[in-house]
Amino acid sequence: MNKKHSLIVLEILTALLFVIFMIPFAMVVINSAKTAAEIIASPIGLPNSWMQLFVNIKTIFTNDTVNYIHSFASSIIITAASLLLIALTSAMAAWVLVRNKSKVSTIIFMIFVAAMVIPFQVVMFPLLTWFRTVSTFSHIPLLMTYQGIILAYVGFGASLSIFMFHGFIKGIPLELEEAATIDGCSRPQIFFQIVLPILKPIFVTVVILNGIWIWNDYLLPLLVLGSGGEIQTLPLAVASFVGSYVKKWDLILTSALMAMLPAIVLFLFAQKQIVRGMVEGSIK
Repeated sequence: MNKKHSLIVLEILTALLFVIFMIPFAMVVINSAKTAAEIIASPIGLPNSWMQLFVNIKTIFTNDTVNYIHSFASSIIITAASLLLIALTSAMAAWVLVRNKSKVSTIIFMIFVAAMVIPFQVVMFPLLTWFRTVSTFSHIPLLMTYQGIILAYVGFGASLSIFMFHGFIKGIPLELEEAATIDGCSRPQIFFQIVLPILKPIFVTVVILNGIWIWNDYLLPLLVLGSGGEIQTLPLAVASFVGSYVKKWDLILTSALMAMLPAIVLFLFAQKQIVRGMVEGSIK
């Protein structure tokens, strides 16, 4: 098989994989424009009227039991605050670990790398126990609060972010920082004025990857915020349409579609930066 034939086979396989991965998304879109009865009668058929999609959207936003607008705002606050803290703290930590070469910094970096392979289910109970203990002794509420869920996301997102920043920063010439030091720049000035602008590609990559995870996450908000708390994220709001005996599939799928759209749009606009940051970070 020559090179031309190999490329044709790869293109066919890529097209097949694209179709396979798009089937679930297409099913969500199609069934979002149906009533619950239509979904049960024909889950893979086309809707009788696409206008039903707008009826379902209106029902979601006017539902008395689920405050979808409040959940949307809460998801934005939690995601934005978590991403800002994850990106900044991870970049600063990685910079310090790269520039201070010692056994201690190597051990700390290896601890962060090791934390990447620990399953979340292993730390679920210790996390809740620690949150309750801190809340009791410090009188700073961490459960069912914004600060609690944001702190949890910063902790769980730091390992991968530091690992990615660490590989990228190693490729930044040390002479740039030495020249800034000679010019009288302090350590904070060197980081924020010299290093941070260079980190833009990997910074965007870290933000997008963590943003998609935080926006779509269900288990951690369920543990920290609870299913009946005042603060609810979009995944928790979607789950509210699922009852013990009744499942409102039309509202479930429509709300899931509405929750996916911001992440999809963000990814489409920043996919070049993601690829660039991953490639440059791996090479450096």
